[in-house]
Amino acid sequence: MGRDKDKKPVIPRLTRNPLKNILIIRRLRVKPAMTLKSTLIRVNNKKQSMQLIDGKAIADQVKQEIAEEVAAIKAKGGKTPHLAVIIVGHDGGSETYVAHKVKSCEQVGFKSTKICFEDNITEDELLAQIEMLNNDADVDGFIVQLPLPKHISEQKVIEAIDHRKDVDGFHPINVGRTSIGLSSFVSATPAGILELLKRYKIETSGKHCVVIGRSNIVGKPVASLMMQKGYPGDSTVTVCHSRTKNIKEICLQADIIIAAIGSPNFVKADMVKEGAVVIDVGTTRVPSTETKSGWKLTGDVDFAEVAPKCSFITPVPGGVGPMTICSLLKNTLLAGKKEIYE
Repeated sequence: MGRDKDKKPVIPRLTRNPLKNILIIRRLRVKPAMTLKSTLIRVNNKKQSMQLIDGKAIADQVKQEIAEEVAAIKAKGGKTPHLAVIIVGHDGGSETYVAHKVKSCEQVGFKSTKICFEDNITEDELLAQIEMLNNDADVDGFIVQLPLPKHISEQKVIEAIDHRKDVDGFHPINVGRTSIGLSSFVSATPAGILELLKRYKIETSGKHCVVIGRSNIVGKPVASLMMQKGYPGDSTVTVCHSRTKNIKEICLQADIIIAAIGSPNFVKADMVKEGAVVIDVGTTRVPSTETKSGWKLTGDVDFAEVAPKCSFITPVPGGVGPMTICSLLKNTLLAGKKEIYE
């Protein structure tokens, strides 16, 4: 007994391979924040304390909560929430994402409808399908999977969706309401990021948050949410983008970095201060000889370099991605209950 008590724990060493690092850390049975202890890692023979933000584990919790609420609604004779998804063409990434969304609907007890079109569909034909879904009383919310073929205006499609069914949170009405703190369907990825910060009890008030990227889908809305009153929020927010000249110096001042620029391994260790929180939104497919598919998902953060300096960090895959789908499910549930719009 005494020998076991005095035995020192094995401190894993990170490799230069981000995917292997994620597996190393996950083998430690890291659990969500409520019961989580910091993971001790060794890099260059220096011990560091870092906590992996397990988006998959939190997503499973959220799905369970949604499933329980849906079951209660059905038990009382209420309407089953119904999510519809339109996909155009055969983009590999889009088909994978849509398959995950359909599967997630099944897991929580939603009804789902998948509508597929070839990439030669005209813009008018797609807009006509959107109008049909707008007028379908059984459909509580729907999305049009992006990207779309170049001959179709994504903005025109987004604006054609009834904002009361816009569970992706992309319609200008929902974006505008979100930006001034009114109830709305919040964009799925930013909502997922805030849920992770909240579930891991990461302090945001008074913190300097640097958002790398200014997209309408992630960068702009998450910056707006992080500066709003309340928790998670009350941060001092700086937005960097492709034209920012002193991005390294700005990032070194950040307590929280949210990387959503779409450039693999863009954030390096020399851009991150000790103890920072790093949220990696990037999901770029890059060629790989280590996988059967010939490619791997890579984030905007160089995980192997950056992780040892962090207090918290999200992996790719398994970080923000699973939470995006959960946020979509939560918005659909809200739409079904008519909690945002009558």
